[in-house]
Amino acid sequence: MSKLSERLAHAVEGRYEILDELGRGGMSMVFKARDVRHDRTVAVKVLLPELAASVGAQRFLREIEIAAGLVHPHILPLYDSGEAEGLLYHVTPCVEGETLRDRLKKERYLSIEEAVRITAEVADALDFAHAQDVIHRDIKPENVLLSRRHALITDFGIARAITLGGGERLTETGMAVGTPAYMSPEQARGEAVLDGRSDIYSLACLTYEMLAGEAPLAGRSPQITMARRQSESPTSLSLLRETVPEALDAVVLKALARLPADRYPTASQYGDAVQQGAGVGSGVYSSVSTPGLVTPAAGTSQTTTVRAPVTGKLSFWQELKRRKVYNVGVVYTAASIGIVSFLANMKEIYGHAAWFRWLPLVLLAGLPVSLFLAWTFEISRDGVRRTGTFSVAAQREKRWPLVSRRALVAVLTIGALYVAFEIVRRVLLSPS
Repeated sequence: MSKLSERLAHAVEGRYEILDELGRGGMSMVFKARDVRHDRTVAVKVLLPELAASVGAQRFLREIEIAAGLVHPHILPLYDSGEAEGLLYHVTPCVEGETLRDRLKKERYLSIEEAVRITAEVADALDFAHAQDVIHRDIKPENVLLSRRHALITDFGIARAITLGGGERLTETGMAVGTPAYMSPEQARGEAVLDGRSDIYSLACLTYEMLAGEAPLAGRSPQITMARRQSESPTSLSLLRETVPEALDAVVLKALARLPADRYPTASQYGDAVQQGAGVGSGVYSSVSTPGLVTPAAGTSQTTTVRAPVTGKLSFWQELKRRKVYNVGVVYTAASIGIVSFLANMKEIYGHAAWFRWLPLVLLAGLPVSLFLAWTFEISRDGVRRTGTFSVAAQREKRWPLVSRRALVAVLTIGALYVAFEIVRRVLLSPS
């Protein structure tokens, strides 16, 4: 057992018997335990000691108490919480099943029907919590349990307790509250006051990932991801996966709007719109109308119309560009010239080689083969396995200059190596 598990076992001795470690994250660890009094299996989640010291026991327990009042079919209930020997913990049922993250690791893409069902259930739970003025702040696949074909949200109150309790101390240590890949732009900016629309954005990230196989605007680092969220728009789902209805695509993109005012006002409206966009009970729409909030002052409701984006096939030359055929041709040609030049110098130094005259023909024959492979297998970051189609969003084309620069660097590198070799050969190796 780890030091933390031993410390926890000693702290809750007589109430819970720690059996095994179920998982760990950046803020907490989860243990399987036996509730001694009720003789049942439970899950005990304990905050890491350094984080618990920043949060404070009173604030943690107060936020957990608020979360404990959320009784909903799609919210994991809370059995107990407490502080013992400096450790802050809370106890929930140990449900059978897996997290959404576990599911996505095994099956990168979920069916549209399952993705819509999970989204609708989580949206229903969030709408209930938001009505109680409780914002989750950390909706992500790890916090969605899948048990008997139904979704359960976990960790209500944890992120808020850490935010309010840690304050500036967490910022100074560089610890972000939330998960960058699923944070709303306003949460990534560190805004203190968030409402339910921040959770709606995070849920839309989950919907997007279940359908596209990756979170929207994901970068190589958390900083890049958060920066992209402030300035870029996500790639259209219907262009990444052609079986996604354009109406559903439009709904998800609306929920991923950078400004909260441009998203759905409530989680229930988003959940309903996702089902309508997928054609559940209403067919597939070219536009989706969803009711707005009823304002007490006006006493009227507003209707927001989301139009599906215009899509189309790329031309042959655009396909060449997207599949990096140009890049492969440039790099292959540059490499071939470098090889021929190098061996030509070797031939000059060491004498004639009969095989040399065949080398250019072999390299020339390899060029169409390389271009064919580039076209067929889509030498790109995602490839056919991700898209399942040759349609690609226009946003993907913005990455072409970056790839072109890499090809240019490769050409310049080969040229520099050749020049360096020539200098060495002529200065040091030439006969005096």
